[in-house]
Amino acid sequence: MKVFGICGYSGSGKTTLLEAVIALMTNRGLKVSLVKHAHHGFDIDRPGKDSWRHREAGAGEIALITDKRWVLMHEARNEEPPRLDDILRRMSPCDLVLLEGFKRAAHPKIEVHRPILGKPPVWTEDCDIVAVASDAAIDCPLPRLDLNDPEQVAGFILEHVGLK
Repeated sequence: MKVFGICGYSGSGKTTLLEAVIALMTNRGLKVSLVKHAHHGFDIDRPGKDSWRHREAGAGEIALITDKRWVLMHEARNEEPPRLDDILRRMSPCDLVLLEGFKRAAHPKIEVHRPILGKPPVWTEDCDIVAVASDAAIDCPLPRLDLNDPEQVAGFILEHVGLK
């Protein structure tokens, strides 16, 4: 599987860009998966539901299966979070796995950078960033992609991973 990431600070537009890029790629017939890194806790379960009650009782993993989708939840009690490579090995085969976040992981990625947010660029400290998507002119030695042109960003990614 090819792996390519989109990184940047919170509020920079990573999710919106990825949503458009994924739609463009899947419309071309590619099978695309995504792994998102979150810095805060989250819960896809709801208090009172059976699966929530099973987790609260101490179950380490719970699989929820319906006609339309399934999910495997792993409760990381007193465990380190899994490494990205471990998660990638567990994923079903596809053409491309896109990563959202994972700023410090060693994989090719585009930084989404909006100067108006006042955050420093990440590309200055991360040699795995191969381009910057921005909505403003920036002084950067890397290729600059138009953040508002998901077709351009998708094309760059596909060319970079050899799927174009």
